[in-house]
Amino acid sequence: MRNKGEFLFTSESVSEGHPDKVADRISDTVVDAFLGADPYARVACETLVTTNRIVLAGETRGPDTLTAEHLAHLARLAVHDIGYDQEGFSWRKAKVEVHLHAQSADIAVGVDAAGNKDEGAGDQGIMFGYACTETEALMPAPIFYAHLILRRISELRRAGDAQAAGLEPDAKSQVTLKYVDGKPVGAESVVVSIQHQEGMTQDRVRELLTPIVTAALPAGWMPSDQKFYVNPTGNFVIGGPDGDCGLTGRKIIVDTYGGAAPHGGGAFSGKDPTKVDRSAAYACRYLAKNVVAAGLAERCTLQVSYAIGVSQPLSVYVDMDGTAHDVDQLKLERVLRELMDLSPRGIREHLQLNRPIYAVTSAFGHFGRTPDPDLGTFTWEKTDLVPALKSAFGR
Repeated sequence: MRNKGEFLFTSESVSEGHPDKVADRISDTVVDAFLGADPYARVACETLVTTNRIVLAGETRGPDTLTAEHLAHLARLAVHDIGYDQEGFSWRKAKVEVHLHAQSADIAVGVDAAGNKDEGAGDQGIMFGYACTETEALMPAPIFYAHLILRRISELRRAGDAQAAGLEPDAKSQVTLKYVDGKPVGAESVVVSIQHQEGMTQDRVRELLTPIVTAALPAGWMPSDQKFYVNPTGNFVIGGPDGDCGLTGRKIIVDTYGGAAPHGGGAFSGKDPTKVDRSAAYACRYLAKNVVAAGLAERCTLQVSYAIGVSQPLSVYVDMDGTAHDVDQLKLERVLRELMDLSPRGIREHLQLNRPIYAVTSAFGHFGRTPDPDLGTFTWEKTDLVPALKSAFGR
């Protein structure tokens, strides 16, 4: 967002029960199953969910113990954890089909390390990372608060809290913030659409959501009642995969920066970390976040590009959007490549990505989350490069 004047900017989020997110969760559950059995397994798993049906398809390479029956069982457990046991979509009743087959030998030859050849990228493509000073998480404020609203609703629903009584898993939020001189100053409007039990009035749904949304936003940011939209179309009883088909990878803007930064176009969920669509996007976020956390710039966008089978990126580009604090861009690009090996193997090892850490990423965004040292999740959110970056630029 380069506008320095007064403007509005909007981002949306979707809950763990949104059909596309149900598909993402199942695909990442499959990734975790394979990496848990073999850290170097290969997975490209797509999931489709609709009325009482779950279909898995794609390519894998891993232990034979991960049978179709076991993967179908894991898919049901994922749906159970999200909270679906409804007439039109139930973890118990849904038919699960598994159509996973062996990875292409042609792709494997290009990606695998052999002799003097390092592991190559699993595909060509461009990946972006971004960070800014709008929130403590160094994320754009609209997507940060859109996620936070839904995450708090989910926590209350899962805990059986009376504040979420009658609310179901499927939900969407949309936050429009007002910016003055490039900084967010308040919410112009907030939209929340949430599935609820039969018989609940819209007044009751609004009554439940108002304090949750108010608490999620900074003090004084809650918009007027007229600009707080709750279930604008009325009843929302039929939801989740029963109300709309869901597919893996259809929420890539929700997963990243809410439209505030570029996106290379590749989805994350269902892919093991040899796929640079995922691992390199994580690396770009990691580097951009460390640049901003080190005080080198207020905003940082980082792009890398790869060719299938080639280990090192074809390009590394950094844009600080005119906010750099006496930092030479070319030097920064060189320093970042010295601090982190951006080959697929280097990224995986640096961020410790060959572990079953992905199911938790499938809802509420892959970025702006808190690293968990015990579980090893969200390692790309660490700011451990800050001392080296400060030293390199005399800070």
